[in-house]
Amino acid sequence: MIAMVLREAGGFLASECRPAPEPGPGEVRIRVEACAVCRTDLHLIDGELPQATYPVVPGHEVVGIVEALGPDVTEPRVGNRVGVPWLGHTCGHCSYCETGRENLCDAPGFTGCTRDGGFATHILAEAAFTIPLGSHLDPVATAPLLCAGLIGWRTLRMAGEAGRVGLYGFGAAAHIVAQVCRWQGRRVFALTRPGDRETQTFARSVGAAWAGGTDEPLPELLDAALIFAPDGGLVPTALKAVRKGGRVVCGGIHMSDIPAFPYDLLWGERAVLSVANLTREDARSFFALVPQAGIVTHTRTYPLERANEAVADHRSGAFRGAAVLVPEPLT
Repeated sequence: MIAMVLREAGGFLASECRPAPEPGPGEVRIRVEACAVCRTDLHLIDGELPQATYPVVPGHEVVGIVEALGPDVTEPRVGNRVGVPWLGHTCGHCSYCETGRENLCDAPGFTGCTRDGGFATHILAEAAFTIPLGSHLDPVATAPLLCAGLIGWRTLRMAGEAGRVGLYGFGAAAHIVAQVCRWQGRRVFALTRPGDRETQTFARSVGAAWAGGTDEPLPELLDAALIFAPDGGLVPTALKAVRKGGRVVCGGIHMSDIPAFPYDLLWGERAVLSVANLTREDARSFFALVPQAGIVTHTRTYPLERANEAVADHRSGAFRGAAVLVPEPLT
């Protein structure tokens, strides 16, 4: 197998040839068809995730075909297409796991962070944490749904019944959430970097009723604001934009410090919430609605060996949507 390995925080990904791994008890080996690049991968590379272990193979938006089963594994089966998301393991017995909140598990494992991920031709995953995917699905189009889609979905669910939803930072997650909102009958307000007219045009093309910079006044107050950009300074900005009783939900795994702000911005029963990881129930409910909502992902593909280029383009915002690595078949 070939893997793109991050040996230390702040480094570059290096290609490494390895023996194909043998799945252990409860594991499956998957031949990777596609793996999307996520903003969390940038935080991993920059050393901003304290839970990370190095060296590591990044990548947690993985689509592939099951190639081999470990002992006692009956599902999925060899030949099945599955997804491998960020949450790769839980203890199963802490108070959070026992109450249906496995995303808050005290001893979790994370794909592409604490265990090797999908920037490779093959990956090992715990069978219980793979997501069944239809054989008809396009691997490249599906890959961004494994995190941008799932975290976006969990973030939107935490917004409650909000009819007017502001999306701060219009990248991979927001362009999926906007389509879900449109299907649900919500109105979307997209907020981008000041002056980024190209992204604003893109936001309107996928369902935003209004799009503008974070420095521009909104035409009306929001019921909820979802923040996907890793900028803590957007929290007080979003609080100013939500009505009384509204929610500000921070959807990223890492964010810069939130600056001090007057209590008046929070008063009026406004709430600031954070999203931590995801659950397998999130995946089941989200992938059930994907075909109904008609979600279309916007992607740019890169060969596996150009992973550093894909990461750099994602970081710079060189395109709209998601970067997706596609391994070449080994001969």
